Amino acid sequence: MKTPIFKLLVIALTLTITSCKKDVKLSEFKYADKGIVVDCEKFDLKLLNEALFSFESDILKAYGNSKDNLSRPYSQYVRGAVYNSIKYNKIASKQSINIAKVLKTKTDLWSNNKLNYNSNLFKCLTEKIKSNDLKRTINALTKTNTMSKKVFGPAVLSSYRSAVTDKYLAAYIALDFFYPNLFDLKEENIEAAKTEVAK
Repeated sequence: MKTPIFKLLVIALTLTITSCKKDVKLSEFKYADKGIVVDCEKFDLKLLNEALFSFESDILKAYGNSKDNLSRPYSQYVRGAVYNSIKYNKIASKQSINIAKVLKTKTDLWSNNKLNYNSNLFKCLTEKIKSNDLKRTINALTKTNTMSKKVFGPAVLSSYRSAVTDKYLAAYIALDFFYPNLFDLKEENIEAAKTEVAK
C-alpha cells in the first residue's frame, strides 16, 4: 500500500518542480520607458522589447563610439557573430543574462537551443522585416529547410545598417545571434571576464 502513495508523491513533486522551472519571470524591466517597437501578437511584447533594447545596449557598450549611433556596433557585432569570434561573457550584461533565462523557458521559440524557424515569433518578425531582399532570402531558405545562422549570416552582415531602423530585423538578430549564446552563461562568469578586461 505504501508504494502507490510514494509514487503519487513523487509524481506530485516532479510536477511542482517542473511547473516552477517554467514559471521564470523577469524581475526588472530596465527599458520599459522605450515602449513597444516590435509588435508580434501571441508573444510577451514587454519581454520581447526588453530583450531587443538590452541587446542593443550591450553591443553599444562593447562596440560603440557614440552614445546614440548603433551603426558601428551592429557592424562589429554581426561580423563577430557570423565568424564566431565573440566572447559573450565580456559583452553580455546581467540584464541580458536574466532575459536569456526567461526566453529559454519559451520552448516553442527554440529547437535544440537554437531559434526555431517554424515558431510564430520568427514568422512574425520575418514578415515585418522591411527589406524585400532579406524576406525573399528567408522565405527561400525556410521553404528548403536550409535556414540557419551560418547560411543567412552573410545576408545579415551585408544589411546590418538596416537593423538600426528596422527593429524587426534587429529583434531577429538578437534572438538568433545573441540570446542562445547566453543560455549557459552565469552572472559570476561575466563579472569575472569584465574585471579582467578592465585591468
